[in-house]
Amino acid sequence: MPELLSLGFDTSAAHCAAALLQGERVLAQRHEEMGRGQAERLFPLLTEIMAEGGVEWSELGAIGVGTGPGNFTGIRIAVSAARGLALSLGIPAIGVGLTEAAALDLPRPCRVAVPSRAGEVIWQDFGEGIDSQPDQGALHALPPGPPLLASRYPLAVAIAIIARQRQGLADQPRPAPIYLRPADAAPARDRGPVILP
Repeated sequence: MPELLSLGFDTSAAHCAAALLQGERVLAQRHEEMGRGQAERLFPLLTEIMAEGGVEWSELGAIGVGTGPGNFTGIRIAVSAARGLALSLGIPAIGVGLTEAAALDLPRPCRVAVPSRAGEVIWQDFGEGIDSQPDQGALHALPPGPPLLASRYPLAVAIAIIARQRQGLADQPRPAPIYLRPADAAPARDRGPVILP
């Protein structure tokens, strides 16, 4: 029986990243830096990855998607795409946090830090007995903690691996964005239209 095919992708920062795996073997992967245009680029990129891997959409067994923290709009682009693909293909979409992907297969305890905007990092501590959530700050100003380690895998590859690992688990929640801060966009000043009964 062939190993599960998993697709992982992320647009939570100034990039569009995707990877296709069969079991633990990477069939295709790409990471493109871009400040804008992830919504327009994501599906063409996924189509290219699938073609490069020689795989049809119907052969996928799981979709992994980066859920942040990160760019508000970027996270929503990837999460919406994953939910739509999963629904149309009848397979699970599995949300994977950015720091969780960065910490995959690292020795514990450890700290991971992923570049963010304005010279800051998104960081989190992992290990037995450590109750930590993702946070953001300047790398030089982080509190004392476990050793800071570099990720073992490219982001999209780690997301696809975690999706494959969780594919058979019951009660997987739908992917949902992880935000550390509210959106930069201000709410509309005009009152919305009156909804009639």
